[in-house]
Amino acid sequence: MRVSIFTEPHRGADYDDQLRFARLVEDSGFEGFFRADHYRSMGDEPALPGPTDAWLTLAALARETSRIRLGTLVTSATFRLPGPLAVMVAQVDRMSGGRVELGIGAGWFEREHTAYGIPFPPVSERFDRLAEQLEIVTGLWRTPDGETYSYSGEHYRLVDAPALPKPVQRPGPPVIVGGKGPKRTPELAARYADEFNMPFKNVAETAAAYERVREACDRTGRDASGRAPLTLSAGIVVAIGRTDAEAQRRAAPLHVASALPPEDPVVGSPAQLVERLGEFAAVGTSRVHLRLIDFDDLDHVELIAAEVLPQLDGTR
Repeated sequence: MRVSIFTEPHRGADYDDQLRFARLVEDSGFEGFFRADHYRSMGDEPALPGPTDAWLTLAALARETSRIRLGTLVTSATFRLPGPLAVMVAQVDRMSGGRVELGIGAGWFEREHTAYGIPFPPVSERFDRLAEQLEIVTGLWRTPDGETYSYSGEHYRLVDAPALPKPVQRPGPPVIVGGKGPKRTPELAARYADEFNMPFKNVAETAAAYERVREACDRTGRDASGRAPLTLSAGIVVAIGRTDAEAQRRAAPLHVASALPPEDPVVGSPAQLVERLGEFAAVGTSRVHLRLIDFDDLDHVELIAAEVLPQLDGTR
């Protein structure tokens, strides 16, 4: 199973915090370092020193790391226009030597939009925009060298874009689409994504989501098209410790009221996390993104690396 670490800098982390954490993730043998793309915390805490931009941060980390995959879970389609987003991600991919992944979703947290003056259309329009963005971003990356790309949709129009710069990874960086939506999310994942991610739900809910995605792949003819099979991944909230007291201390932030929907964290021992990973593997999960909360708790990373990774196949 492939194991990455997922972080939430909007809870309160500057660039130096993220750099220190990402370097430890790399040195400890994890596959990747992923971060949320949000502009404010989900609760009422001040979350000092304030937000950092996801792609600006990943660009810097691309030059300060050498092996780990880097990406977002997930970039909101409301935050950036698709043409500049394709340029941005391709550039970071080049800066990293081909280690970037684009997780992208429709956006959901209204308060961060109103806080920073970002338009927040109704959910149906947000999904329409997401679909067009996926078509445009992947279309720009697929455009052959020397040719231009044009697109005319309801929300975006591109005319003779030079489709540059080209990313290192061809036809483009892996695209991750995820979420709990029962209809449009599976369809978009089947059509455009390299990975479908079910975020922070229990094994049964995750298995049901995977089945919806498999059915969407059948309907869209993905499996018969010769494209690579869709990677199925899960996000897991983690708070483990050598003792129960240590695990409970790490779980304390999970009890703070926030806008996040209910989740299914693993709180306990390393053995409990290994057991949960086995349950996810049994329903088809081949990659997990472990969500750690505290950027100052480097010991949490080291504990998972020492006592969980060696018990899994294919993590290093």
